[in-house]
Amino acid sequence: MVKGLYTAYTGMLNEQHRMDTLTNNLANVNTTGFKKEGATSQSFKDALAYEIKDKSEYNLTKRMGVMNPGVKIGENYVDWSEGAFHETDNTFDLALSDRGFFEVEFTDKEGNTMVKYTRDGSFTLNINGDLVTKDGDYLLDVNGNHINLDPLIADTSIDRMGNIFQGGGLVAQIGVTDFEDYNYLEHYGENYFQTVEGATETPTATRIYSGYLEQSNVSPVSEMVEMIAVTRQYEANQRVIKTIDETLETAVTSLGRPV
Repeated sequence: MVKGLYTAYTGMLNEQHRMDTLTNNLANVNTTGFKKEGATSQSFKDALAYEIKDKSEYNLTKRMGVMNPGVKIGENYVDWSEGAFHETDNTFDLALSDRGFFEVEFTDKEGNTMVKYTRDGSFTLNINGDLVTKDGDYLLDVNGNHINLDPLIADTSIDRMGNIFQGGGLVAQIGVTDFEDYNYLEHYGENYFQTVEGATETPTATRIYSGYLEQSNVSPVSEMVEMIAVTRQYEANQRVIKTIDETLETAVTSLGRPV
């Protein structure tokens, strides 16, 4: 009977994890290029079957050890579906038509510089004429260099291939990178992604649309409906714990009382 407490407890932890994921999606519903996340979970029988079949140690099955009934929190996943385009008429607002990411030179608080990837194409020129994100990180060209433009030239244009023209001449080409398997990408924060070991770059035929921004692919209605379902399931686990607690109280205070 007491094992039921742990089963309901793990269920509550799982629902809390799902709620955290949903609230993060809702918080980024207006974040340009944001890709929503989903949460997964495993039942006890699935986790048990995996452990029994695991022969990674000397081709022998592992010993099970302590049995933990209930649900196991799984990994989060990213929904890579494309968001809708929003027209801005700003030359440096860019949207990708298909797979791929803009390459950005990111500098962390310790001063370390690294390349990150993003679908957020809201760029602008800084005081030096460099094309940067709203946080000041540099957009990179096809050769991995900063893109420097003349802010005094008004007739700047960007074609579908990412070529930047000023005064009728080609100045730079925006770098776009794609990967064979997005499972080797992870959220870094600040709407960036970073690669993990095993990521392999691949050519992409993505087109760049100047004057547009890709919106978040989060549906507020769907997320709210999911939040209601998570809340109901959390409350159901609470009621299970309360019922078992009342049963234990009866067993201790009444059944053990001498006649």
